[in-house]
Amino acid sequence: MSAVKLVRMANQIAIFFRTQPDEAGATAVADHIKSFWNPVMRREIYAHLRAGGEGLEPLARAGLEALMARDPVAHESVTK
Repeated sequence: MSAVKLVRMANQIAIFFRTQPDEAGATAVADHIKSFWNPVMRREIYAHLRAGGEGLEPLARAGLEALMARDPVAHESVTK
């Protein structure tokens, strides 16, 4: 899936949760992505985030950064 599409999806999730306080909103974004995105999608958005995260809304970025820190998928080797 393209980074552009993943960014758009992450931003849509963030828009949904932006009425919550910052930390709760970021946690909700992280939980949603962990629950509904497959490992390939998460690996791709983490790669995009590591490359600068262009286009990500602040709440989407915060949620992804929090999730990336605790998601084993983020630390797997992609080479096979």
